[in-house]
Amino acid sequence: MIKAVLVFNNHGKARLVKFFHHFGEELQQQAVREVFQIVSKRSDNECNFIEGIATELLGGMDYKLVYRHYATLYFVFCCDTSESELGILDLIQVLVESLDKCFENVCELDLIFHVDKVHYMVNEIVMGGMVLETNMQEIVAHTQQQMKIEKEDKGAAQVVVAGVASAPTRAVAAVNQVKLAVQQGLK
Repeated sequence: MIKAVLVFNNHGKARLVKFFHHFGEELQQQAVREVFQIVSKRSDNECNFIEGIATELLGGMDYKLVYRHYATLYFVFCCDTSESELGILDLIQVLVESLDKCFENVCELDLIFHVDKVHYMVNEIVMGGMVLETNMQEIVAHTQQQMKIEKEDKGAAQVVVAGVASAPTRAVAAVNQVKLAVQQGLK
């Protein structure tokens, strides 16, 4: 079972933090710092699996870290020993390629400015610590469909806001018409 998905840059700045079990915010921040310290010290020639390293961080159980380093970003999955390391590496590849298709050559700024889209995409792949989808076309299609729905909702909300915003103007115009009618009736 996957316990957490972490993405951070070369300087340790978290770009995505998603825990699938409740941990306090302080423990989450400590986990991100310690995982970064562990992962960033490893050379590119070393194995992408680290077993038994996250025991103190996440409740004293035996976890392993599976990670990939792409350009300026580290993608780290913390999972228990029942998960296949190669399966998780493949899942990281699916996530990165899906992000790449969605953002057309994904970069760190995409993760910063489109955090909602990134979280939605991670939720398409992993929910509650269980892998849901590994087909990139399905993931991207569902993400694009969700974004289309959100745009339609924003458009509808803007129409409502425009209607509400123009309501005071219409009310003032109606009051002026009533005043004018009253004045004409008095003459």
